[in-house]
Amino acid sequence: MARRANEHGSADEFAIDVPPHGTTTGLLYSSDAVKTPSRCTLILAHGAGAGQASPFMVGFARALANLGLDVVTFNFLYIEQRRRMPDRPPVLESCYLAAIDAVVKRVESARHLFIGGKSMGGRIATQVAAADASLPIAGLVLLGYPLHPPGRPDQRRDRHLPALRSPALFIQGGRDAFGTPSELKPAIAALGEKATIHEIDGGDHSFKVRATGAAAQAAIYEDIQRAIAAWTARIIDTSAPGLRRST
Repeated sequence: MARRANEHGSADEFAIDVPPHGTTTGLLYSSDAVKTPSRCTLILAHGAGAGQASPFMVGFARALANLGLDVVTFNFLYIEQRRRMPDRPPVLESCYLAAIDAVVKRVESARHLFIGGKSMGGRIATQVAAADASLPIAGLVLLGYPLHPPGRPDQRRDRHLPALRSPALFIQGGRDAFGTPSELKPAIAALGEKATIHEIDGGDHSFKVRATGAAAQAAIYEDIQRAIAAWTARIIDTSAPGLRRST
C-alpha cells in the first residue's frame, strides 16, 4: 500500500474495485498500539455531504487507531468521481460490499470485522448487513443513524433494522434532527440486547453541543471514541472468533 499524507495525517492508500461501476480509494489507519496488535478492523463510511477526507472522518479514524483499532475509510463512488448527488442505493451497497471484500483480503485484524459509518454511511452498512447473513461481521458502529429526513418523521428508514443479526452500537445526539434516541428506541426494540444506544446529551447529528467551546467539544468526541473502543472489545470478548471470507 502507498502511504498518503495530508494536513489531517497519514494513512495507507489502496484501490477498491467496484465492478462494473468503477474504482474508489480506501485508506487504512493502522493501530498505534505497538505492544498489542489490533484485535479488530472497523470500516467507517462517510455521510452524504462529505467524503473520507472530511475533518470529522479523519479525526475519528485517527483517534480510534490511537485507541487500538485498525480503521478503514473509503469514498463512495460519487465522491471519488467528484459528483454531488449520492448514487442510488444499489450502487452505494455494491461499493460498501466491495470495501468489505477488499479489507477482509488485505487486513489481518479483519478476522474481527466491524462496519458502520457516519449518517448515510452507517445506514448503508446496516442495509448490507441485514441483506446478507454470510458477511463476516462482528458488529456495527453507527454514528448518527439517519432514521428519517429532518422534519419528516413519517419517512422512516428502519424497515430493515430488525433483520440485523450482529450487535449494533448507535451513537445518537439528543437533538439529532435525523432522529433522536427516543425516536430510535422503538425502531430497534426488536433487536433486544443486540442493540446499544449511546446518547450524546444535547448533541446534534454530528454530536456538536450548543455553547460548547473547542476543548469541551473535543472531550465529547474523545468520550465517544473511547466508548466505541470499549464496546468493540466487549463484543470480541463475548463472541466467537470472526470468520474471514475465503480468498
